[in-house]
Amino acid sequence: MPHPLDSFFAPDSIALIGASRDLEKIPGGLLSMLRKNEYPGRIYPINPNYGDIDGLKCYKSISDVGQPIDLAIVIIPARAVLAALEQCAAAGVKNAVIISSGFAEEGGDSAAMQDAIVALAKRTGMRISGPNAEGFLSEVQKVAATFSPTVDVKPGDVPLVATKRRAAIVAQSGGIGFAIKHRAKALGVAISYCVSAGNESDLGAGEFLDYMVQDASTDVILLFIEGIRDVDKFLAAARRAAETGKPVIVTKVGRSGAGERAAASHTASMAGWSAAYDAVFAKCGFIVSNDLDEAVTIAAVLTTNPLPKGDRVAVLTVSGGAGIWGADTVALQGLQVPELSPAIQTEIKKLLPSYGAAGNPIDVTAQGVHSGGLQNSIDLLSASDEVDAILVVLSLSSDTRVPFRQAELRPVISAQHKPIVFYSYTLPSAFARSEFAACGAVVLSGLTHAGVAMRRMVERARFKMAPEVDTATVPGRDLSAHLKSATLSEHDSKSLLRAAGIAVPEEVLVTEKSGLDAAVVQVGFPLVAKIQSRDIPHKSEVGGVRVGIASKGEVFLAYEALLNNARRHRPDADIQGVLVGPMANKGVEIIVGTMLDATFGPMIMVGLGGVTTELFRDVVYRPAPVSAVEAGAMLAELKAAPLLNGFRGAAQADVPALAQLIAQVSVLAAQQAREISEIELNPVLVHPEGQGVTIVDALVVRKKF
Repeated sequence: MPHPLDSFFAPDSIALIGASRDLEKIPGGLLSMLRKNEYPGRIYPINPNYGDIDGLKCYKSISDVGQPIDLAIVIIPARAVLAALEQCAAAGVKNAVIISSGFAEEGGDSAAMQDAIVALAKRTGMRISGPNAEGFLSEVQKVAATFSPTVDVKPGDVPLVATKRRAAIVAQSGGIGFAIKHRAKALGVAISYCVSAGNESDLGAGEFLDYMVQDASTDVILLFIEGIRDVDKFLAAARRAAETGKPVIVTKVGRSGAGERAAASHTASMAGWSAAYDAVFAKCGFIVSNDLDEAVTIAAVLTTNPLPKGDRVAVLTVSGGAGIWGADTVALQGLQVPELSPAIQTEIKKLLPSYGAAGNPIDVTAQGVHSGGLQNSIDLLSASDEVDAILVVLSLSSDTRVPFRQAELRPVISAQHKPIVFYSYTLPSAFARSEFAACGAVVLSGLTHAGVAMRRMVERARFKMAPEVDTATVPGRDLSAHLKSATLSEHDSKSLLRAAGIAVPEEVLVTEKSGLDAAVVQVGFPLVAKIQSRDIPHKSEVGGVRVGIASKGEVFLAYEALLNNARRHRPDADIQGVLVGPMANKGVEIIVGTMLDATFGPMIMVGLGGVTTELFRDVVYRPAPVSAVEAGAMLAELKAAPLLNGFRGAAQADVPALAQLIAQVSVLAAQQAREISEIELNPVLVHPEGQGVTIVDALVVRKKF
């Protein structure tokens, strides 16, 4: 089925507005790159100052061409761009790439010019990439619509191609996008597309991602993003990538953003600058990398290998020390390096000299290479069900020989029984890279990156897309009576949660000392007393909590103490009263919370709770809403997960009840996103299996308008 951007990435004709004969300038370089890369379509240079350029007829304006044009590349001063685009639209041009800079990135009048481009795209239907873009490369269709020197073709230069599968690159920074492409090509990774989104006046990263997801020539996608503007399109494309199993490797920059989050709850204050992005990435199974070479290594491994069936790695080496290093590296990534069975060790020992090692890591030794031990060990391990992946650690510095014959290695790589990753501890020679490329293998020169890539493959193989939760099918409740106040106390918050169908303890708000006796009769001992004020979100910080109260005398003393503490610390606070409730049974302290992200909307968070929650910051975020199944997966990601699973003989916690609570809160956050900005339940006590959970404290924060 055709995609709306087919004519963008595979245009039959290109108009070059601002074309030049000067190859030292960007317009001249663009024409040169198109021709050097053997663009097969028609090229129409547009410039009133020339009659011809490089043997091509040059037109004064695009209206003079008189032929259908799929793509216009615009490289003229910013002030002239809008008029040129109007002419393009009038001539029926389908798509445009604006290379020109000097728009929203400058602010002021320049930003207004970009607004006019946005309006033109909406009015005319012409699709526009940029401005301030570096263009794109469609390698399959031989369209080098960019001035990047990384697409230059040098006479006699034979590119290194190791992979049959191809990677596409979508970047919001043109320079970095083409840098990723440059490094990937150096490893031998075949490229399908590389596109720079620029300022995204019309076409954004989301639509470009959507194209790569459906593109048959793209097998792996690398994203480099600063922030998502076309959020709905991006999320739809991300979900489609997850559903179709197409791996996406993402690098998100701007993580140390200087923004400050003014938040009333721990949930929001603990959210990093990119917490919501990471939550979306995790939900969609994206592989997050914050290092350019690491991202390229992961792409190289994914484009040359099948996904593993498990996490057991065999380390095969020609150097004992290097093999131990390789084993340490994958083990530190959480992968297993199991000792091989006596049966397979016996077979491997037949291939090695007496001083070799067959246990795992397997030291073939230099002598073993010459006798065919390395190749035969790979054959043996590739067929074995004792390991799921193989890391081969060797030296490939020679310019004249490699330890394999192509005729023997190529069938093993082509069979794709399991991942086989090659790492050279010496810098690999160009000869070695080309020999391995001919077999369909990439040679890696960064051991840590190789280990990370193998872990990422295992994680990707285990990933399953969580089912979507349709909040429209969950009955909504009228909570307007609980949302009349601009701020909510714990009592207000728990009343709202109760009205929303979430179970909270039965408690009594005491507004006069005379009401204490009745509250004690209703609640019973032991009990908890907490000051209630819409002006005091964190009660413990003002001495506003008393626990373990076991007698009437203590109740009356606690009541007076709580009021006095509140008046001393917050004399201006409006006090509602004292909330009296039962002491909860012991359990694992967990925090459950929500926040509103400016880009992606409501987020649900779960983590290790209690007073130390901000100290340990052991938290996991996901876009809300989530199902109980997805909530359970979030809990499994916590470092504190063993505390819920019977750590050191403790009872198994009621994880299903906690997962159900997380799901309920996430639906509430999604349904009330226009009214509620934050919810925090901290702590939630998770009792032994079958005994449920108790929401000890709760805070709901209204959205500010």
